[in-house]
Amino acid sequence: MKHSPAWRIALGAAALAVLGGCSRPQPAQKQEKAKPVYFHVDTGTAGTIKGVIRFSGKKPARRVIDMDQEPECAHLHKDGKVLAEDIVVNANGTLANVFVFLKKGLEDKNFEPPTAPVVINQKGCWFEPRVLGMQTGQALKVTNSDPVTHNIHPMAKVNNEWNHSQAPEDPPLSRRFVREEVMIRVKCNVHGWMRAWVGVLPHPYFAVTGADGSFEIRNVPPGNYTLAAWQERFGSEEQALTLAPSSQQNVTFTFKGD
Repeated sequence: MKHSPAWRIALGAAALAVLGGCSRPQPAQKQEKAKPVYFHVDTGTAGTIKGVIRFSGKKPARRVIDMDQEPECAHLHKDGKVLAEDIVVNANGTLANVFVFLKKGLEDKNFEPPTAPVVINQKGCWFEPRVLGMQTGQALKVTNSDPVTHNIHPMAKVNNEWNHSQAPEDPPLSRRFVREEVMIRVKCNVHGWMRAWVGVLPHPYFAVTGADGSFEIRNVPPGNYTLAAWQERFGSEEQALTLAPSSQQNVTFTFKGD
């Protein structure tokens, strides 16, 4: 049976349309993002790491911070002098503001960041606290309790560096660091004497020494670890330790002055 040329052309066009429909790329199906699997500590076998950071050598005199060129800041301290906090030797011969953390031993574990933020406040033209720790992904809340404008500038090298001014009436700032970084130096571009340090870790096992130079890290899973202690002028010291199930390890670090 013979077909007319017009009929053959129509038949060919229909075949091409069918083939084109078969070869047309199908829309990709959206895949749900896998939820992270977090490690949960067995509190029945977890232990504690406690210790103290000692100082040996001649106790350095703390410098007086001169705020006279900023009368608004000086007025906030009219009842006393402001002393530098880069080296604070406590009355019992220990060091304050030392960041102590587990440096090695947790690489195979993934920890959920806390929902509560850590807070750094600008008060008396000073950062409070001087040294703080936080987890990757945790919020850093920055507040200004002073009647003057400040500027917070975390000089991160691994994370993104940022720089933000904050007037007295401004609401708190909220930022996150997504990568491990020990330590991030924080400065105020308005008041050059303002300094702080932030340690960012992928786990919650860190502490900062206070007025008695001691530290305590709780709820640590048993294992082999490297414990590190960092001080902004003296650098870092490390110790290897083994934490048995449901045990307590006592550790002492000593930083030497001149």
